Amino acid sequence: MSESIAGSQASDLEDDEDLYSKYTVHSKTEILLILNAMRASNTLVTAHFNHGKEFLLTSVVGVSADGNDLILDVGSNAEINKRVLQTDKLACNSSHGKVKIQFIINGVDPTKFEGRNAFLGNVPETLIRLQRRDFYRMSTPVASPLKCHIPLQESDGSTRFIVATVVDVSGGGLALVLPQEEHQFDTDMLLSACRIDLPKIGTVTATMRVRSNYDVTLASGKILKRSGCQFVKLPDSMASMIQRYIIQVERERKARG
Repeated sequence: MSESIAGSQASDLEDDEDLYSKYTVHSKTEILLILNAMRASNTLVTAHFNHGKEFLLTSVVGVSADGNDLILDVGSNAEINKRVLQTDKLACNSSHGKVKIQFIINGVDPTKFEGRNAFLGNVPETLIRLQRRDFYRMSTPVASPLKCHIPLQESDGSTRFIVATVVDVSGGGLALVLPQEEHQFDTDMLLSACRIDLPKIGTVTATMRVRSNYDVTLASGKILKRSGCQFVKLPDSMASMIQRYIIQVERERKARG
């Protein structure tokens, strides 16, 4: 479940299972091991609901002895907790041991756990476990390429913006082609407050670190400067927007045959 949301975050997470089928865990034993490891380390979980418009910050506090029920902590906002009880799907995103964990819970009920309020839901039938190196990387549409607006500090303290073309994107980072007149970025350079406008989705603001630089020579002889960048502590809300964009583009490509 990791890329996505075209109408409903929950349905897009289901679409992700097709896109990320080789990363989907079906073994109940393995799913329980992952959930219990998250419980033991008090790993934070972002549970999206209401078609991705709202979210709850929670954590796994318990797993039933029979392995069928999952217990989540309630949030700090009483109104959000009430709305969570009214939804039929929670699209859960988390990160454990530098591995992205994503799963769907089909609604929750109120319960008590160790004397305090909690949510009771189903243990998911499947779960996606995605390591950084496994992020699905998608080439962006040539007809309508993404643009990344990057603020750079000048020696006099002023800020100027360069607009680079995004040639591929994933949940872990992206590859940029720099304008011809710009100098190549330095490897390990930190790029803060970068803005990427995703059509029909929204605007992602991210910090990136330059991991690689190389030249690409086209058939015409023109040389392009290309930089591979890695997202740094990308918020779940921004990662979800990138996921939605990738699913949207893949759907459009499938529709065109």
